[in-house]
Amino acid sequence: MKPVQPLILKTYKAAISLRRATERSIKAALTDLARSLEANSAALIRANRKDLARQDPNNPRTDRLLLNEDRVRQIANSIRTIARLSDPGGRLLEEKELKNGLLLQKVTVPLGVVGVIYESRPNVTFDIAALCLRSRNGCLLKGSSEAEHTNKAAVAIIKKVLKAHGIDPDCVTLLPSEREAVQELFTATKYVDVLIPRGSDALIRFVRKNSQVPVIETGAGVCHIYVESAAAIHKAVNIVVNAKVSRPSVCNAVDTVLVDAKIAGKFLNRLQPRFLEHKVEIFADPHAHKLLKAYPYLQKATPADFGREFLSLKCAVKLVSDLDKALDHIREYSTKHSEAIVSENQKKCQRFLEEVDAAAVYANASTRFTDGEEFGLGAEIGISTQKLHARGPFALEKLVTEKWLVKGSGQVR
Repeated sequence: MKPVQPLILKTYKAAISLRRATERSIKAALTDLARSLEANSAALIRANRKDLARQDPNNPRTDRLLLNEDRVRQIANSIRTIARLSDPGGRLLEEKELKNGLLLQKVTVPLGVVGVIYESRPNVTFDIAALCLRSRNGCLLKGSSEAEHTNKAAVAIIKKVLKAHGIDPDCVTLLPSEREAVQELFTATKYVDVLIPRGSDALIRFVRKNSQVPVIETGAGVCHIYVESAAAIHKAVNIVVNAKVSRPSVCNAVDTVLVDAKIAGKFLNRLQPRFLEHKVEIFADPHAHKLLKAYPYLQKATPADFGREFLSLKCAVKLVSDLDKALDHIREYSTKHSEAIVSENQKKCQRFLEEVDAAAVYANASTRFTDGEEFGLGAEIGISTQKLHARGPFALEKLVTEKWLVKGSGQVR
């Protein structure tokens, strides 16, 4: 494995030079990157196939790893969106003059160097590089060995474009895929300003436990939808089906459906054929199990099933007696990612929105909207489930910190 420290130092120095790059050159580089990505899609997909060939096709991560023409176009369009967004740095947040004549200005500035440790998804490589370039941050990419060929091909495209636009290509660095590389990253407190793990709960816990560099968690999503007694059944069914089957391998897919017992029979009767179309496996509590006994893909739920992020066509179902019981369940099992209520009772919806502690809380909508692009923020590094610095989609606007500029004329204290 190549030594990691020299790579980190190069990115640190490149990030300093990036602050001197013109706005025009950064926008032009991003626009060209989108074009170059599409032009080189065949080579990128060939590299991706090498990674896919090593995967178990039944592994939920396989869908995350897959690149095809459509996904490459989506990534390119996302980069174009980022290019159109305003630079989040250099904004004047506050200005005041003290009695002694000192002028104080609080402005936004880049974080510096952002390290990201992530699993499988090759689109993340482009997303992070584009977001960090737009916000004038250097980035260190620690992808998994599962996506090694894809990530190398992606970073080669990025570096070629940066060089063509006179931007130091070392501002985007792909670290070795070996697990040992993270140990040097964990201790690089002088050169790395923030570390962001994006992936499984196990990965996030490992980074949080071992890193000396400040960590922002983009957490696993154990997401709930509560179908309240005043829900419109057709609306509830559509929302639950969308949240489960539209892309089951992502963190904003629903994992547990809580159903008010008063409407459980009617709701589950309508849900079954829709789930059956997609062969969704249901893990049901005893009460729901009785109502679903004719469903062919039915399992008895264990307590552990209600804290699982399934990342596949599997879903837990539990009956509850009222809103209080639903809130109690969510408080116990939520990872504070995305939670939803379906109800025509606006007071109960409002109470749910106010009391549920999560990065995104929905009333009468699918949890699948928790996404930087869907929120109009451009791509995101991940969904932050913590409360310090950023919460929700960790997008361009959060890749900055603050600095005080103090201008005087010889004042002393």
